[in-house]
This record gives sequence, C-alpha cells and structure tokens, in this order.
Amino acid sequence: MFTAERLQQLCPYAHADIVDAVVPALEKFAPAFETTTSLRRAHLMAQIAHESAGFTRLAENLNYSAERIPVIWPRLAARAVELAHQPEALANAAYANHLGNSDEASGDGWRYRGRGLIQITGRDNYRARGVVLRIDLVADPERAAEPDTAVRVALSFWQSHHCNEAADRDDIKAITRAINGAALEGLAARRALAERAKEIFV
Repeated sequence: MFTAERLQQLCPYAHADIVDAVVPALEKFAPAFETTTSLRRAHLMAQIAHESAGFTRLAENLNYSAERIPVIWPRLAARAVELAHQPEALANAAYANHLGNSDEASGDGWRYRGRGLIQITGRDNYRARGVVLRIDLVADPERAAEPDTAVRVALSFWQSHHCNEAADRDDIKAITRAINGAALEGLAARRALAERAKEIFV
C-alpha cells in the first residue's frame, strides 16, 4: 500500500506537496498497470525516488557546472563553459537530434527535457506515453510534470518496458537499464533505495 508515511520513510527529504499529490494517484492507478505485489511496488518506488531526486522535483534540473557537464555529456566538453548554468541551452545541446528531437535550434531538447516521476525525455518518449494514455504530451509536454499524469506516465513506462517482470526477479540492473540505459547511472543508489523500499512496502 502506498502511503505518505511510507514515501517519507523512504525519502525523508521528500517535498510534502509532491508526496501528498502522488500517493492517491499511485493507489488509484497502480493496479491497472499490474504493479500490485510488494516486490513490484518496492522496485517502482526505488526507481521513481531516484529519478525524482527523492520526490523533490518533477522536472529535470539542468543547472550543471562546467566541471560536471563533460562527465555527463563528454561530447559537450568543449562547450562546457558556454553551457554551464544555462539549463535551456544545455538541454537543447544535450538532447538535439536524439530520441526524436530535432536539431539544437528547434528547442526540442528543452521542450522535451526530463519530466515526471520517471523523467521521460525526448519527443519520441513523450509521444509514446501520450498514445498509451490518450494524452497529447507532444503538444503539451509540461503536463508530464503534473503529479497525476506523472504517476500514469511512470506506470505506463514501467509496464511497457517489462519492469514488473524484472522486479519479480529482483533484477535491479534490468530495471535500471530499462529506465536509464546501458550506463546504469546511479545503480548503487538505486540498489540501496530498493533494499530500503523492500522493508517499507511489505
């Protein structure tokens, strides 16, 4: 069962307004996406906790320093000083011509930056989730950061990328790969959250 107390236990610094908004939506929509067992819920909570920075944001923070940019986007190393602390410019450079986005000048990188509890990124991902949920997220991408929609997007992504089955196997690597790609970014933190969530969401 999803409760505000359990979310706060998992993420002590979670923002109360986000927690209070997503808990009823999780309870309402999780069964429709077959995320009903304790293990499935624990893994879901661990991943969306990590993606949302402990339930403190529903939109990607792209305010990076010049030192951090080459670590995340090596191909932007030569432009790191130019793009440092320029979230919109960084998004447009980082996500240009990727995941269905057009070139840097199009503004698609910023328009379709990471949003929601699972931080969907790129025009293609917004379109795919919108089709499933019958919401035009391409035309209205900011809706993906609204708590109710963020929950439905996360659950839809989770189900369509076979994360329920990976959770049944307790396969944290497979889940992380499905959500974040082959780099397995933040795997140790995600594993720690999953172990904690398995004690909480029983």
